[in-house]
Amino acid sequence: MFGRKKEEPSAQDSIDQLAADAAKGPGKGAPTPKRKDQEAARKRPLVPTDRKASKEAERIAIQDQRQKMRQALDTGDEKYLPLRDKGPQKRFARDFVDARFNLGEYLMFGALLFVVVSFVIPQSSDALTYVLIGFWVMFLAVFVDVFILSRKLRKALTQKFGEVERGTVWYGSMRSLQFRKLRLPKPLVKRGDYPS
Repeated sequence: MFGRKKEEPSAQDSIDQLAADAAKGPGKGAPTPKRKDQEAARKRPLVPTDRKASKEAERIAIQDQRQKMRQALDTGDEKYLPLRDKGPQKRFARDFVDARFNLGEYLMFGALLFVVVSFVIPQSSDALTYVLIGFWVMFLAVFVDVFILSRKLRKALTQKFGEVERGTVWYGSMRSLQFRKLRLPKPLVKRGDYPS
């Protein structure tokens, strides 16, 4: 029990061991690499060694991308347009709105005029009430115009594409509220040239 020596392996055991080693085939020919060596080979620096050059290259790439996007907003090139402006339905909506005369284009000018007039005319004057009523009439007219536009645009999109993508009618309606020369992407059709 305690203090006994372990038995020596018998001859049969050593023959069995040699046979098992031979059955495995030849060895892999190289020692197993150490773990720390393998981990060191996989490691890459989180921060580039030349941070200044890396930052400069990234800045140039971002600037180039912005320049392409800006150019696409001028020319209407689909490849570089922002995601909110991409797609055939968005393009159709833009052309439909740009071909139409929209009252919403002049809403901001009316609001600016109202602010200026409200500073000029005294608060107690009846004229200020008429100006305010005029502004609300204009606002209501713009609302009706945008409602009519959205109905026509939805009908035209359904005729051309079968179904309307979510957000396309809203996209066209919001575009109609912008002054024509300030719209981005820039209008590519003249007034009256409705898309087919």
